[in-house]
Amino acid sequence: MIVVLRLGHRIKRDKRISTHVALVARAFCANEIVFSGDEDRELICSVKKIVSEWGDEFKINYEKNWRNFLKRKKEEGFEIIHLTMYGLPITKLIEKIRISNKDKIIVVGGAKVPGEVYEIADFNVSITNQPHSEVAALAVFLHEFFQGKELEKKFDGKVRIIPQEKGKKIVRN
Repeated sequence: MIVVLRLGHRIKRDKRISTHVALVARAFCANEIVFSGDEDRELICSVKKIVSEWGDEFKINYEKNWRNFLKRKKEEGFEIIHLTMYGLPITKLIEKIRISNKDKIIVVGGAKVPGEVYEIADFNVSITNQPHSEVAALAVFLHEFFQGKELEKKFDGKVRIIPQEKGKKIVRN
C-alpha cells in the first residue's frame, strides 16, 4: 500500500499543482492520495472523475490534521517517506525502502513543510538537492521505487489511449 500525503493544500494557490500530484500518484501506481490544508471538494470531485473515466481503484481523501494522520499511520506500521531537497540522496536509500515490506506514506510538501515532518519521517529522501517541483519528485521517486514497472500498468477505464507513432487515438468504452 502506497499513500501519498500532500501537505498544506491551498485552494486559491495550489489547485493545479495538487491536481498534478494526484494524477502522478495515480498514474505511477500509488493506491491513494490524502490532502491536508484547505478542504477542497472540487479537487476531490475532479480526481474522482478522472479515476472513473480512466480506471483504477485509486482513492482520494482529505485529512484536516496531518500530524494525527501520520502518527496514526505510523502506529499502524506504515513507513513514512518524506520527499525533500534536504534529505539523503534517493540513490542511497531507494533499495532499503524498496525491500521493506511495510506499507508506505510518501509525504510531499506544500508552501512550507513544518520541521516536525522531518522528525516523524523514517526517511527524508532527496531526488536532488536543488529546488524542484513536488510533482517531479513524486514521479521520480515512484519510478525508482517500482523500477520502471509502473509504466507497464494497464488501466481498466472507460477511456484508453492507443499508442501511436503520430497522431492521437482515443477509445471510449
